[in-house]
Amino acid sequence: MPIKAVLWDIDDTIFDYAGADTAGMHAHLLAEGALARYETAERALGLWREITERHWARFGAGEVDFLTQRRDRVRDFFAADLDDAEADAWFERYLGHYEAAWSLFPDTLPTLDALAGRYRHAVLSNSAAMHQERKLRVLGVRDRFEAMLCAVELGVSKPAAEAFHAGCAALALEPAEIAYVGDQPEIDARGARDAGLLGIWLDRTGVDLPTPTGVHRITSLAELPALLADTRFGAPSTFG
Repeated sequence: MPIKAVLWDIDDTIFDYAGADTAGMHAHLLAEGALARYETAERALGLWREITERHWARFGAGEVDFLTQRRDRVRDFFAADLDDAEADAWFERYLGHYEAAWSLFPDTLPTLDALAGRYRHAVLSNSAAMHQERKLRVLGVRDRFEAMLCAVELGVSKPAAEAFHAGCAALALEPAEIAYVGDQPEIDARGARDAGLLGIWLDRTGVDLPTPTGVHRITSLAELPALLADTRFGAPSTFG
């Protein structure tokens, strides 16, 4: 069955989330006069990422809602019992610095251009639609995607098969007709594979991890058009 559509992750796949997060947090802590309490920027950013990963897992498991996980991240980062208003205000100030650093990866637009007219496109993200919708519009690529599905609104997150199947339903295609591209080998690529999609792991950092069985590993989006055109995945043959 030929691949007819690509379902995309956003953060650290088409959008440089880690880069924006790092630059934004560094600028924010400087502006808040709080950088010294963490000794170095690297330690502060490492702690923020560790806390974010832990609380995002709680949200993904359905233990807390989106706003609660965000407030708890701030409280843990400061090791202080901030009230909701204080946590929200701190995060809003951080967002200003974070958003100022937003950018697409250099290979994003060339790849979307190369695939245009040959494949349909949609987004599946473990985030909230209100945030990802705005992000894609600010970055100028929202009109590249027919649909955008996010975990908060779906009530289920990757790697659950139901999340991927919601993407299939939005495109009115069978799982075998869709490729999923994401930066996480388990949550994105293996989850997509287990749901019946073509799972593609975008490994931009070259981490020393094995490629999950049945998953395809690329190191740049520039490799994606050739991968999708491979006749082993059902693409039409060019030889008659």
